Amino acid sequence: MELLTIFLGVLIIFVAMAFYYEHPKAQIPHGFSERQKLYVFHYILNFGFGLAAFLEKVGILPEVYLLRTAMDGIPPLKDKHLLIKDLKFEKVKVRTYQPKTSTTGQRRGILYFHGGVGRFGSIRAYERTCRYFARKSNSVVVSVGYRLAPKHPYPTQFEDCLTATIHFMRNAQDYGVDPSRIIVCGDSSGGTLTAAVAQALVNRRDLPKLRAQILIYPFLQSVDFNLPSYQQNEGVPILLKERTIALGLKYLNKDLSVIEAALKGCHVPEDLQLKYQKWVNPDYIPHEFKTRGYKPSAKHPFSEEAYTIMKQMFEPVFSPLLAEDSTFAQLPEAFILTCEYDVLRDDGLLYKKRLEDHGIKVTWCHLQEGFHGTVFLALCGKVIAFRSGNKGLKKIVNFLRLM
Repeated sequence: MELLTIFLGVLIIFVAMAFYYEHPKAQIPHGFSERQKLYVFHYILNFGFGLAAFLEKVGILPEVYLLRTAMDGIPPLKDKHLLIKDLKFEKVKVRTYQPKTSTTGQRRGILYFHGGVGRFGSIRAYERTCRYFARKSNSVVVSVGYRLAPKHPYPTQFEDCLTATIHFMRNAQDYGVDPSRIIVCGDSSGGTLTAAVAQALVNRRDLPKLRAQILIYPFLQSVDFNLPSYQQNEGVPILLKERTIALGLKYLNKDLSVIEAALKGCHVPEDLQLKYQKWVNPDYIPHEFKTRGYKPSAKHPFSEEAYTIMKQMFEPVFSPLLAEDSTFAQLPEAFILTCEYDVLRDDGLLYKKRLEDHGIKVTWCHLQEGFHGTVFLALCGKVIAFRSGNKGLKKIVNFLRLM
């Protein structure tokens, strides 16, 4: 017993070192009303990242396993209002949520793609989210359990989501769903997958057209990591600036040594810079989003090494904002949720602009006190829920009810 206590003490010391030295301190603006609560959550989260990194370094457990377990949390109790089934669409695991109440006509259908940077997250982790949308909007929700990296490398995640979507669209009536009222939805990297799936379907004449796409603080581009939102929120939990790039590189199983080059923009060759500046440009960010500070980034020499490692990030499946105009012109109506204190805020603003430039209707919800992950946390219990997340959930449901 004494040896076990000593071992645990040593373990805590090592984890604490990883926690304090490998993760930067939070930088939460003073105007944020739930500032102390977010600080506490940030430190708990960093402890988890530190522990996961330590256990992997000593060969006890791969980093992703601990993070997946933590994100899964404790499953909720049975829901008497929903019929919940585990199924397979082709070879893709899904869970369907169907309201038990009777209705006149067919319901809308929602395919939900969870976040987690393609490496963690699961049907179980988003159980509360999918139940909430099914109940509150009287919809049939399909939670897609796409396979995760590194065991199933990119772009398996996109392929699974696309496969599940096509299957559901072809068989919608079997679930009491109107094929013309199918919506794709996702948060964070799930928002990336949502945009990519919507883009992949624009030229399909053998399928009904998607009714809408819902992007919740999505990651949409890998060109410029110095947009105003990246500068202003580089230290705001939970998605720190450097962590964003590191997670993306880990998802693609790439060397993390290029993070510094990516921060400087050295990974983009000149010809692609000229092409992408039509779509990814700080000049397109409204002035009110620059008032908390913005400094145009200095130009740095191009790095062939960084480009070689990161060029996959420019694929529209990974960075949907980089899709061609011909694709954007055919996309369905969109709901885009952005958060003021999120490095990905400007990705959403730029995507909104491109859609509107092509005449696509956009419903925009901006959470003035929102941060990355706030909608997911809203249903994880009052202790860690934030007011901004609750507001975001209600706005999404209001949009769904109109579809």
